[in-house]
Amino acid sequence: MQRLHPRGIKNGTITPFIWFDTDVQEVAKFYNGIFKNSKVLSTNPMSATIVINDQKLHLFNGGPHYKLNEAFSLMVSCETQKEIDYYWDKLLAGGGQESRCGWLKDKYGLSWQIIPDVLGQLIGDKDRQKADRAMQAMLKMAKLDLAALKAAHQG
Repeated sequence: MQRLHPRGIKNGTITPFIWFDTDVQEVAKFYNGIFKNSKVLSTNPMSATIVINDQKLHLFNGGPHYKLNEAFSLMVSCETQKEIDYYWDKLLAGGGQESRCGWLKDKYGLSWQIIPDVLGQLIGDKDRQKADRAMQAMLKMAKLDLAALKAAHQG
């Protein structure tokens, strides 16, 4: 029989615990407004728990002691350019920052990767010329352009 943690978390599950220096109730509301399949499970002044596409995240208002950086990111896998554009624009809203190769930081400093599902196939192709062309195209992009990546792959 699996025991539950006092917060309702199953023992043995892995839940990202993300340290913020801001109102995590606001952060939870921001993410919940972006992802259609999301739900805020709980909030209090120090923490919030949210589920996005079946992935539970625990958000903690820990203060300025530790800063988020690119060593940790959340990756959103997208089927279409419309999805890539949607998540890119929504996560940058209000002061986010673009990076390279599909990476961005949202206004709270959390890093995200907005990636087309086929990226691994394109840059991991056994035909190294195709893979290299796709990789070179990606390295020149901030937001990934799915059609341009496929075109580069094809040559």
